[in-house]
Amino acid sequence: MKRTYVAAAFTASVVAAAGLTGCSAGGGDGSDGSVTITIMETKQTNIDAISKEIPGFEAEMAEQGKDIKVELIADVLTDEQFMTKMTQQLIAGQAPDVLDIGENMAISWSSAGYLAPLDDYLSEWDGWSHYYPAVKEAITRQDGQVYSLPSGAGVLNLFYRKDILTELGVDTSQPETWDELIGRLVEVKEKTGDTPIVIPAGTAWGGGTWGEGFMPLLGGTDTEFYDTETDTWDLESPGWLAVFELYDDLVSNGLMPVEDLQNPNPWEPTKYEKFPEGEIQVAAQGTWGWKFDWGPNGATPIEGLVEKVSTWQFPGLRSGDKPYGWSNTGGGYAISEDSENKEAAWEFIKYLSTGEPLAEQLVASGAASARDDLDDVAPYSEEPQLLQAGEDLGESVFVVTGDGAAQIGQAVASATELILSGQADGQQAYDAFVKDATDLLGPTLVKE
Repeated sequence: MKRTYVAAAFTASVVAAAGLTGCSAGGGDGSDGSVTITIMETKQTNIDAISKEIPGFEAEMAEQGKDIKVELIADVLTDEQFMTKMTQQLIAGQAPDVLDIGENMAISWSSAGYLAPLDDYLSEWDGWSHYYPAVKEAITRQDGQVYSLPSGAGVLNLFYRKDILTELGVDTSQPETWDELIGRLVEVKEKTGDTPIVIPAGTAWGGGTWGEGFMPLLGGTDTEFYDTETDTWDLESPGWLAVFELYDDLVSNGLMPVEDLQNPNPWEPTKYEKFPEGEIQVAAQGTWGWKFDWGPNGATPIEGLVEKVSTWQFPGLRSGDKPYGWSNTGGGYAISEDSENKEAAWEFIKYLSTGEPLAEQLVASGAASARDDLDDVAPYSEEPQLLQAGEDLGESVFVVTGDGAAQIGQAVASATELILSGQADGQQAYDAFVKDATDLLGPTLVKE
């Protein structure tokens, strides 16, 4: 089924992650009416954003007669490092009270029993009614419960250098099909010698190959690759081969920067160097690119960004497929099942997910709102690209998946690496993917 995704100040204590022990119990035992909860952030943007919100939350709680303090555990880590470290702490019952986690983590940790269900809290919160219906569907896990509340949403599509393409005389209208777009890319290559498009691929890009590259292409072509009734992956669903063949077409025609994609940090030479310099003209990218990658405070700012860069939806891959955007729920706030301060943790999540505090976080992270009542709230209301992304969510595609997403991502990365290295064409990469994914998932997660 096709789904649309419409996903007096107090001082905060910042503690070193190395000293984190027994965090789910909090720093206050509540015997004097005070409670201390903990939250861990691993990206500097999030660390800065949450630090800004903590004093306001503590002050608001004090006005309500509640003595709740927040300790922010700031530890800059990659997603892989965070997942490893947090899994260990969840197993040991030493995780922070509040977790800021991605979709794959929510799937894995909720099924393992490490996260507290939020349904009872949500049913009593008037803010829940403002979340888009498809967002609610997307974050509902296989057992019918919700374990994380999205802190934002995004649309993934194709960002392109309209200034460069216009200068080259290349059509900048929305391409209806990949054949049409590939024709334009060949034209760019002939005129410049560049490899004009980057889509995450290969093992060096890690989970981004699946989540930011392959899955958006797959979901627009085939929404049946995950069976929600049996909670299994259909590896014979036809979209898999179609996407592997698209990667093969792009690589074999010299349109993808293969050497850069095999770099240990492939986003650096592609999105942080060549796209800003105009030497890559099209990049698969999410809403956050307006801030994190190319905004004034991004990794590599592009001066005059909104004049030089625009977006296309993903073209249709098969005959009759219409252009589309791919949506995701980004990060989300969850509560550790072992937390002794769940009520206080929920109060903090509510605060972060409402009004100006939410608006400030969305602007900092470059995410669209998953709620329908934020367009008039500053500073979010002052961000036209994010407001447009929010509108685009209504026409975007999203496919709900479950257990095994990390294993699928690993198999996709390995198979696309074979294409990059010239060891396989599309069919051979697909065959290797099926074998690898079957082994990694095990019989219970593969559809018969």
